[in-house]
Amino acid sequence: MSDSKIIVGAIAGSFGVRGEVRLKSFCATPEDIADYSPLYTEDGSRSFEVTLERSIKNGFAVRLSGIETKEEADALKGVTLFADRDQLPSLPDDEFYYADLVGLEVYDTGGTKLGVVQLVVDHGAGDLLEVHTANLKEPALLPFTKAAVPTVDLAAKRIIADPPEGLFD
Repeated sequence: MSDSKIIVGAIAGSFGVRGEVRLKSFCATPEDIADYSPLYTEDGSRSFEVTLERSIKNGFAVRLSGIETKEEADALKGVTLFADRDQLPSLPDDEFYYADLVGLEVYDTGGTKLGVVQLVVDHGAGDLLEVHTANLKEPALLPFTKAAVPTVDLAAKRIIADPPEGLFD
């Protein structure tokens, strides 16, 4: 996926018999997902105009352009949807899109390279950066807080971290 695309949602399956789909929105304001239309599949081979029909448990019932039947909607289950980056709002200085953090090198406050961010994980209690490093068998999960990650420099593609004691040992 290109750096010009950001994941904004996923199709959870069909909804009803007229081609609507269940859509999970990953947007801070869930209903904003329709504003970023058209949305694209991960490989960019398909695009959809999105029309929110109604709110349902854990998402929305949505009409996607070109999807007319339950069978077509069923075939899209599990498909992730992406928006053009320029459609998304600019973020304040202390907020980041997850996609911007993946691949950044992580250094401690003394300048020692700790590893590279491979994934951002959100388990509900706060974001964690999954940092892969050569000296650990398992990736380290660095809390993405101001205390543990005081500096994110997107231009230099690096993070300065003050990790909890023993995390990278």
